[in-house]
Amino acid sequence: MFEKLNENEELWDLFTRKEEYDLTFRDRYDRFPYYLSNQRNIFEPRVSKFLLENGLKPHYPDGKKFAVCLTHDIDAIYPEKWCPVIGSIKALVKGNLSEAIKSPFSRICKKCNPCWNLRKIVKLEAKYDAKSSFYFLALNPEEMDFNYNIKDLESELGFLSDSGWEVGLHGGHESYNSLEDLKEKKSRLEKVLGKRVIGYRNHYLRFKVPDTWELLSKAGFKYDTTLGYPDCAGFRNGMCHPFRPFNLNEGRQIDILEIPLVIMDRSLLKDYMRLDVKKAWECTKHLIDTVEQHNGVITILWHNNTCIEGENLKYYEKVLEYCAGKNAWITSGEEIYNWWTSQIEPGI
Repeated sequence: MFEKLNENEELWDLFTRKEEYDLTFRDRYDRFPYYLSNQRNIFEPRVSKFLLENGLKPHYPDGKKFAVCLTHDIDAIYPEKWCPVIGSIKALVKGNLSEAIKSPFSRICKKCNPCWNLRKIVKLEAKYDAKSSFYFLALNPEEMDFNYNIKDLESELGFLSDSGWEVGLHGGHESYNSLEDLKEKKSRLEKVLGKRVIGYRNHYLRFKVPDTWELLSKAGFKYDTTLGYPDCAGFRNGMCHPFRPFNLNEGRQIDILEIPLVIMDRSLLKDYMRLDVKKAWECTKHLIDTVEQHNGVITILWHNNTCIEGENLKYYEKVLEYCAGKNAWITSGEEIYNWWTSQIEPGI
């Protein structure tokens, strides 16, 4: 099947991300942004469509037509210094007195902290018979974006893991380009969690094709789910199915499974695409419907501290409700990996 894909030069170049080799320009985070890409139909999974026409026959548990890989990057557990003050002012303007009173204590009181919501997310997902992956930073205090010490979250990590949710690593700013850093942070997280970590996504979606895949494989990760554009939702390499990346420099597959990222909350909204809530929802529905049509896997990233129009999880629940209404298999990256490698890959 992949030999057949190799015969189609245009799709092969898209699948392997050939245009990202030997780049002369990247953005300030050393990323290749969508606006520099030659690919203009990012909302169509052209490679997946070709593979389906040439023998790929994905199937999912209980006869589900498609799967949703739910993920959360835990960038912050504690609000930034001035957030409580700003939060109080905004709450007062909206006439929400209870929120205005709680906000000043959000850095010292868990019940007042809207970012301390991991168990709330689990409860919400369980309502829709869903599970997800939580990717945690394991930074040192001197590193950029340090917000929490992973050791302080031991009970939360234990709760997630014991409940059947996945705990994975959210690599720091330099992890995508350093084997030593990947191994160090993986070890630190595993020590707190008390079990092996197999899933990964890099902070700020920092990634180099094919280098980061090679480093992740050497570090002992089984799957990655970083491959998506920060500045646009969609199918970065034309795939809406998990796949083994191909190293064009060495002419071989890389020993890691990529579960490509399709939707990130911050891509849709003010940070990048700058869609209003209505347009963001239309885009979200379109991408979910498209993946359903191709019997694929749609990976959705929702940060625990994303707030839309004052509601922390309201939009996210709308996504869950829509996917559950389509009878999707809604689960973690770990379960997608286990299913794909045991049930689909052997037949490819």
